[in-house]
Amino acid sequence: MTISLVTLTIGQSPRSDILPLLLEHLPADQVAHAGLLDGLTLTDVEQQYAPTPGETVLVSRMISGEQVRLSGPKVEQGLQRKINALEEQGYDTILLLCTGEFGTLKTQSALLLEPDRIIPPLVRAIVQQHKVGIVVPVTEQIAEQANKWRNLDTPPCFAVASPYLAEQADLVEAGLSLQEQGADVVVLDCIGYHQQHRDFLQKMLGIPVLLSNVLVAKLAAELIV
Repeated sequence: MTISLVTLTIGQSPRSDILPLLLEHLPADQVAHAGLLDGLTLTDVEQQYAPTPGETVLVSRMISGEQVRLSGPKVEQGLQRKINALEEQGYDTILLLCTGEFGTLKTQSALLLEPDRIIPPLVRAIVQQHKVGIVVPVTEQIAEQANKWRNLDTPPCFAVASPYLAEQADLVEAGLSLQEQGADVVVLDCIGYHQQHRDFLQKMLGIPVLLSNVLVAKLAAELIV
């Protein structure tokens, strides 16, 4: 059997934290996995990808579970090198496991699925005039997210709770903040959020909660032949 689809995380693969959720929609024997930080130590990551003041910040995890903060521009450069290598290996579809904005990523012939190009217009079509509450991993990302969600009919509101570090109290605080800001639907806008995060907030708030990783996984599943 030829494996044509590969997931690409900005952290280390395989993403054991979200893999079970992805495999509810993607056949395990038809999907390969790769990571930007594969083979690197935590020290390597800090030396090569640590953000400097003024740079966009992305968040991912090491295979051992540690959260890492990464420079957006450095990650984008590294992802392009990784994408080129995956194409050379013969993959037809590359599913990026990161919801950050990347403006320059490209492929020669493979289909590149970028969540930041897929999720905002999809959410806009679903929610229409309703107010969206967006949960992000770190505070710095709130300002960066404003541009990503600029086309929503109603300006969104934001809250912070890391999928890798958050305790239940952090999710409670994020949920209460979104409730106070009038959110009608919540988007967990990081690939690291999983079903338990969704279920907890949905039960707490009594409103729909969308997982970014599920939305893109379902789309990717339709491309496997």
